[in-house]
Amino acid sequence: MEIEIGRAKRGRHAYSFDDVAIVPSRRTRDPEEVSVHWQIDAYRFELPIMAAPMDSVMSPQTAVAFGKCGGLGVLDLEGLWTRYDDPDALLDEVARLDGPRATARMQEIYAEPVKPELITARLQEMRDSGVTVAGSLSPQRTKEFAKTVVDAGCDMFVIRGTTVSAEHVSGQAEPLNLKEFIYELDVPVIVGGCATYQAALHLMRTGAAGVLVGFGGGAAHTTRTVLGIAVPMASAVADVAAARRDYLDESGGRYVHVIADGSIGRSGDIAKAVACGADAVMVGSPLARAKEAPGRGHHWGSESWHPHLPRGERIEIGTVGTLQEILFGPSRTADGTMNLIGALRRALATTGYTELKEFQRVEVVVQ
Repeated sequence: MEIEIGRAKRGRHAYSFDDVAIVPSRRTRDPEEVSVHWQIDAYRFELPIMAAPMDSVMSPQTAVAFGKCGGLGVLDLEGLWTRYDDPDALLDEVARLDGPRATARMQEIYAEPVKPELITARLQEMRDSGVTVAGSLSPQRTKEFAKTVVDAGCDMFVIRGTTVSAEHVSGQAEPLNLKEFIYELDVPVIVGGCATYQAALHLMRTGAAGVLVGFGGGAAHTTRTVLGIAVPMASAVADVAAARRDYLDESGGRYVHVIADGSIGRSGDIAKAVACGADAVMVGSPLARAKEAPGRGHHWGSESWHPHLPRGERIEIGTVGTLQEILFGPSRTADGTMNLIGALRRALATTGYTELKEFQRVEVVVQ
């Protein structure tokens, strides 16, 4: 239902994860009987969580550790790990930055060019550990480095931006043709962000294995204040889930995974994302709180160091425990920052469901 903003403009009311709540049913289960596994293409993961490709969250080492825990760690292939041989000193410096100088200094640090040989080395380091290897590029750099990524043995390719469309119009350069690009690749591609039914449907038609839902909603993003762009995530996920359903019929049975990417800061947000229709989630700030995280208790995304229009900040979020504790507990806090998987299991058990696909049908209410 649209609401009249003024005589010349109407808008649809949309809901964030904070606006909705999951309703318990007449049946409950033991949390130990619940499965939260996720399978996309030929890859099965015990956790329905992708670690966001951010330098404060994922290094090659933490991507491996996260993969061994059962999730999918995604390395930012335009981050410090592919610009410098040893970025540890720079990560220390970024963690100490403060005040208005922080953004300018980050722009200087990230001005170093991305080196193809470092992309190969980092992905090979991950591959040698035996985990599923995933790397992320922005749409602007995908053409330039895609062959390097695939040749390095990447199992899953992520194209991630603030907004990614299947139809980018440019008079400056030939845009990336997603449909042709995905068709020619031998690895599954996850692409996004998007936040509307129509945009998601177009991305699904490119052949993507998964679609990232969301933009402007991360803890370190200022996209809403800089560009005025944001979509409440509960409505966005539900809209894209509807596109998945309709595309399933249109394509004769091809299932495209919906991955919520934004505004997921606590364990309850993961449960709400699945309840609204997500198959999995991509998280940043919850994992940036791990002792092993390369951000040293700080968090920032690629938008923070954009050379012309930064749309993010380096924020201090602190450290709450090890990666193992954040994922599986035991928790020492009651704020949803630890034991994310235990909380998700209990949410399913409390509502009587045993699998994530079933949990997508759970009743929700608007608060």
